[in-house]
Amino acid sequence: MPHSLLTGAGFSRNWGGWLANEAFEYLLGSPHVDDGLRTLLWRFKDRGGFEAALDEQQTQSNQAFSVAMLGHSTQLEDAIRGMFADMDRAFTLIDGFNFVDSHPDASVTDFLSRFDAIFTLNQDLLMERNYLDDNFSILRHRRGWYMPGMEPVAEPLDTAISEVKEWRPMDPTDAWKFTVDSSRQPYFKLHGSSNWIDRTSGRPMLVIGGNKAGTIAQHKILTWNHDQFKAYLSKPETRLMVIGYSFGDGHINVAIRDAVVKGTLNLFIIDPHGVDVLKENPLAPPGNLPGTLQPHWIGASRRTLREIFGGDMVEHGKVMRFFE
Repeated sequence: MPHSLLTGAGFSRNWGGWLANEAFEYLLGSPHVDDGLRTLLWRFKDRGGFEAALDEQQTQSNQAFSVAMLGHSTQLEDAIRGMFADMDRAFTLIDGFNFVDSHPDASVTDFLSRFDAIFTLNQDLLMERNYLDDNFSILRHRRGWYMPGMEPVAEPLDTAISEVKEWRPMDPTDAWKFTVDSSRQPYFKLHGSSNWIDRTSGRPMLVIGGNKAGTIAQHKILTWNHDQFKAYLSKPETRLMVIGYSFGDGHINVAIRDAVVKGTLNLFIIDPHGVDVLKENPLAPPGNLPGTLQPHWIGASRRTLREIFGGDMVEHGKVMRFFE
């Protein structure tokens, strides 16, 4: 029975990462954000937040190009990258990825290593700095973890994952590089990463804004990653655990919905709202998602990972039944 994991911002929140509303508040105080951008952010506070504000700014720049308009888009993008940089500096200071060192059954790293594949919508470096640098996955995946189709930029091959400064997609003309190695645990970043660089343009690969599907389509590696997400969900008897994702991205929801409708996918969610998460987002695209998913929920936890893996063995037992 295949087991996959999908994480959103609520996952990193367990180690101090910012949620969307907290990111909005960070950007209000960024030195890159002037009064004009601050006004724009406030205008979209309850209508998509900082991502919608960025999308608006980029759209205006494309429709009515001017140096000033382009400058505002660049300022907001720089502020967002600065936010990820600040989070990354904090993640490098984490003293232990696990919450309880004395209880091996409550190890977060052991828990994560149980998945056949990990998919994330996050663009921070929490996993690279911690789990993927010091993990148990080699016990279940003969050659450990990896990010398919990606390679370090100008780094020695033996550089530790936590020390790699930038990644870039492998040469897309080498089709064999875009494959999944069954002996390793694949880690797919569906929306790029704060330290991913486009091979051609040299620009950061961050999928942020209102047209995520369009941005993904511009990059072979991101398109391929999304195809892998759909392929993993379509495997017979697959179980998908969702941690910290509020179902706000249409292209992700469509992939989940299609797998549920066409196959035997079942879901377990870890979220403060539990199975009611979609009630908190009733307009989640593509429509009627709550009704479609309802028969396929096989459980939920409303507690944080810090609680589940920090000594709450009652809840821990419920979560670990996912793998039985």
